[in-house]
Amino acid sequence: MKNFFYFFLFFFTLEIHTHEFNPAHLVVEQSKIDTNKYEATWMYPHKNIGKRAEVIFSEVCTKSNKQPYLQGKYLVEKINLVCEESLKGTSIEIVDLSVLTDALITINFIDNTFEGIVNVQNFSIDIPKKNQYYPTSYLLLGINHLFDGLDHILFIFGLIFCISGLFNIIKTITAFTVAHSFSLGLSVFNVISLPQGTIEALIALTIVYLALEVSKSNKSYKTPWLMAFGFGLLHGLGFAGALMDIGIANNQMFLSLVFFNLGIELAQLALIPIPLLIIYISKQYTYSSQVKTIASFSIGGMGFYWFIDRVIGIIL
Repeated sequence: MKNFFYFFLFFFTLEIHTHEFNPAHLVVEQSKIDTNKYEATWMYPHKNIGKRAEVIFSEVCTKSNKQPYLQGKYLVEKINLVCEESLKGTSIEIVDLSVLTDALITINFIDNTFEGIVNVQNFSIDIPKKNQYYPTSYLLLGINHLFDGLDHILFIFGLIFCISGLFNIIKTITAFTVAHSFSLGLSVFNVISLPQGTIEALIALTIVYLALEVSKSNKSYKTPWLMAFGFGLLHGLGFAGALMDIGIANNQMFLSLVFFNLGIELAQLALIPIPLLIIYISKQYTYSSQVKTIASFSIGGMGFYWFIDRVIGIIL
């Protein structure tokens, strides 16, 4: 009966897919010749279910749209705006957004940049007249990216199940953080570059490896921080791929990267107590072995499925 349960659990996990991090992005550039004219680029993920979301500018502007075209993961539309006054102090709405899609709005004025995020609940944003000094929208993007990426979440859970002791947990998570921050920065600044499909497939393999480590009866891995550092370099390249897909359209590349990475870390810290609580409760009720086995099958099953799916995506 137990073997049947594990067999069923393994194939149940194959039905679980990761939600790809593809936020929409509206980039508006103010003309340096005529300050009441703007050129906007509206990028919307073409794989989203339902009709494409629409950008509604202030009534003080007249817009002319060009025919949308496909570019990578996005359907791109160019929009020309002629306004009676500055966009500062006005509002922008994005209607018909998908529930799973946020939209980053970047407006590059001649003297400063404004950025904000809208979603299906809050689809309107007011553009302030005062300057915005920090690209805090990338903090929310970093948080959303980790919460939307089930593969990264499972990796963190797998790490916690593989190690014991508070000091070891701190060292391991710190090593993972340092590593992915390092490779994320190198990738964003074009120091290193690898095919995104290959990176995603290898990330899936790291999850399978961790599942095998979780299944061991004794946690014999002597240097978990070293494993976390090595795998963290790979996950950082995955984070960079997601960030570069949407693009950093402001003139604060370094700060945007810092806020994006900080968002990832905050989401990561929020998730760590979950596996710790599961491990603690299982030990209290002497179900530790069963919980580890279930965790191993679940994490490994999903990791193996993602690996096969992503390899097929590379080939085809």
